[in-house]
Amino acid sequence: MTPAPPVDMTPETSTTPADASAVSPTLRQSGRRAVPWIVLGAVAVLVALAGIFLTGGRSSSGVPLDAGNAGPTGGKALAQVLGSRGVDVRDASSLDQVREAVGAGSDTTLFVFDDAGNLESSAYDELARLAKTIVIVEPTFRTLRTVAPGVHASGEPRGPADAGCGVPAAERAARIDPRPTGNTSGATVPGTFRVQDDGASCFADATGAASLVRTMFKGATVYLVGSAPLLMNDGIDRAGNAALGLNLLGQHGTLVWYLPGIDDRPVTGPPDLAALTPGWVTPVLLLLVLVVVAAAVWRGRRFGPLVVENLPVVVRAGETREGRARLYQRSSAHLRAADALRIGTLGRLAALVGLPASASATELAEAVAALTAQDRTRVRDLLVDDIPRTDRDLIALSDDLAALERATAAAASPAEAGSTGRMEP
Repeated sequence: MTPAPPVDMTPETSTTPADASAVSPTLRQSGRRAVPWIVLGAVAVLVALAGIFLTGGRSSSGVPLDAGNAGPTGGKALAQVLGSRGVDVRDASSLDQVREAVGAGSDTTLFVFDDAGNLESSAYDELARLAKTIVIVEPTFRTLRTVAPGVHASGEPRGPADAGCGVPAAERAARIDPRPTGNTSGATVPGTFRVQDDGASCFADATGAASLVRTMFKGATVYLVGSAPLLMNDGIDRAGNAALGLNLLGQHGTLVWYLPGIDDRPVTGPPDLAALTPGWVTPVLLLLVLVVVAAAVWRGRRFGPLVVENLPVVVRAGETREGRARLYQRSSAHLRAADALRIGTLGRLAALVGLPASASATELAEAVAALTAQDRTRVRDLLVDDIPRTDRDLIALSDDLAALERATAAAASPAEAGSTGRMEP
């Protein structure tokens, strides 16, 4: 098979290899690139420090009425005073922790603040069995229907109110202010109660809405406190709020401070993927991830910096020609090889007959046919239309093209008939 026209790929520069130079960034270059990020980090630190100074270093208000929260909405002040008076204050965030904290003792007061409504109605039945005194702060509608069906929620407290009842804790407090302060506003939704049964209502305003109600549930004494802010750190020191909180929560030697969490919500619906997955799956997945990471580090390691090196290789045109011919032969690209041969032949024939490079194949075929006195149809088929199907057809086409070039060269310059510019073997 006759190969395609040669391509001269001999480099113009010297083939002597130059000294290899590293292109990996040095430590100084890396440091220069990191300067903008260092500046941005410093600016972020300065902004954070400025925010701390402007806010006086105060953090967020935290969990409302949490015994360990020292913020305005926390209950740490009340819990610490109770602890200093000999009351054993125990924190609990789930029903299981309440069971553990109460144990077998009966001298226990249970403080419950469930602002998210995590407790189910059945949970209060168990709380009544665990403790004989329960203080519920800002009960939800569902809690009121369960614990005190004869007590209904009313509007927000309007101002300070006097005890006006025979409950000892209320009488000692005398007067409270259940309204939220500027720092506790929005943390909870304080309210009042209206009693339609024999429960004792205390600290009622002019409309009869009370901030404290004492009732009975399953044999336990239950105190309903409508306003959480009066027990918070920022409101405990107003009027008789502190006295009411200390007397309500300090009736027994042990106080379980219970803030129900998400663990107290009942599990409903189908099990999730984690519940259905065997316990060995997670360790195996972690092991596979570690193996993949180790393999990536092992196979992706670099033994040194990248360098630029001039390869001392001369690619000769004949090698390129032969390589392309072998590719055409391997893929049986007869038509593509024929096109390459014809393109070279058309260019050389145009120079021989004196036509410009922009001349069409039809014009060139007519000019060659007239100059060599050959059949125009045969010349056109040879230059354009014939399609080789096999290697034999391609070799025959190559020979015919070579013969046509020699005939054209002889007819155009009889005295100089010889090489046509085609690379002969």
